[in-house]
Amino acid sequence: MRKALVIVSILVILGALVTAVFAGGLIIGRATVRPSASGPVIAPPVQIDEATPIPQPERQTPTQESLPDPPAEADRTPVVEESFEPREPREPGMAPVDAFDYELLRTVLELLEEQFYGEIPDGDELAHGAIRGMLMTLGDPYTSFIDPQITAILNEDATGEFEGIGAMVQMREDGYLEIVSVMPNQPAEAAGVMDGDIIVAVGEQSIVGLGLYEAISYIRGPAGTDAELEIIRAGVPDPVFITVTRARIDIQIVDSRMLDDDIAYIRLTEFDATAAERMEEALDELLAQNPRGLIFDLRNNPGGWLNQAIAVADLFLDRGLVAIQRDSSGREQRFSSGDGDIAESIPMVVLINRGSASASEIVAGAIQDRERAPLIGTATLGKGSVQLPNNLQDGSQVRITIARWYTPGEQVLHDSGLTPNIEVPFTPETPAGEDPQLDAAMQYLMENTP
Repeated sequence: MRKALVIVSILVILGALVTAVFAGGLIIGRATVRPSASGPVIAPPVQIDEATPIPQPERQTPTQESLPDPPAEADRTPVVEESFEPREPREPGMAPVDAFDYELLRTVLELLEEQFYGEIPDGDELAHGAIRGMLMTLGDPYTSFIDPQITAILNEDATGEFEGIGAMVQMREDGYLEIVSVMPNQPAEAAGVMDGDIIVAVGEQSIVGLGLYEAISYIRGPAGTDAELEIIRAGVPDPVFITVTRARIDIQIVDSRMLDDDIAYIRLTEFDATAAERMEEALDELLAQNPRGLIFDLRNNPGGWLNQAIAVADLFLDRGLVAIQRDSSGREQRFSSGDGDIAESIPMVVLINRGSASASEIVAGAIQDRERAPLIGTATLGKGSVQLPNNLQDGSQVRITIARWYTPGEQVLHDSGLTPNIEVPFTPETPAGEDPQLDAAMQYLMENTP
């Protein structure tokens, strides 16, 4: 009986996966698999397997308790589809599903059941492993499988809010979860958690050696509940125990302020579902102060959602082309900006670096190609592909590369990235507290604005 359940579980999930990839929305039994309603994502997907290379920016940006990846379209989408042909199903014989040997898989499962010395994982775990293995054969690190637990975390973070302790964390190479920064005026700060603290356990659950999102899942929880943290703190010989009452956290993805010499500064850290709305609100406040110029900082912004990239670009650009998306058959969709947005005329520069990827490159590339403003910094990552999230019936998700995108000037950014108009390095030798790229941006505006 157990063997039959395992085989049925794996075959059903694999069947659903292949249908989602090549047919889109066919019904397998009672489970319908459709692309996520959120539409394409252009951020590099969350890396689940440690063997998958993770592009590193010049200066590490801390990983938040959650990495936003919106599940729903934003209301504000100034996208003009100038030409688009719906993607047609692949011709018979082209799809690997036609040649997929289900019987071979069934044989291996039966051999495992009969011969394996040890405990065989349940059907879902075996199925997830089989899916990951299948996707690895594609040779595309961005086509990836995300298990239900992590999918739930990503979906919660989609709106720019989540329930947790309010801290930025990263997984160190030695397997310890480190507090990189504590968010101001949030529960972790109020309870006494400090930058540099190492969380080794939550309640009775050790999180040492767990994956990033598995560890986060123990720290996260409903607002009003307590997270009992066991912490190792530098200079303190014994563990520190801190109880933090969780709360709903509003992720601040926009940083805006006035700098010296009447220069406005705005930074966007990622393109979540609220990016365009928050950018517009911040720009309204900045422009009301009549700045002479604007610095738009996209450094270490790993990307996000396609509709938000187009909407943010539209804030700075008048009518014209923003990006071109092409699939493997050469069919294309063009995304355009319109007239009348608030920041179309203010003199500006854009800061970029190796950590600027995906949606950041779409926005920066459009601004550069249309000669709206120069790019200052170093070359971007070069992530020029689009992934479509597909929700599976067990709560997991598979993200599939469906297309590549190009700038208005037909720059091919995949694996190449954007080259800045003014190159300014930011090296590990740069003294702490100094920012030569920001300094260069201010100098440019001072010299090129009245």
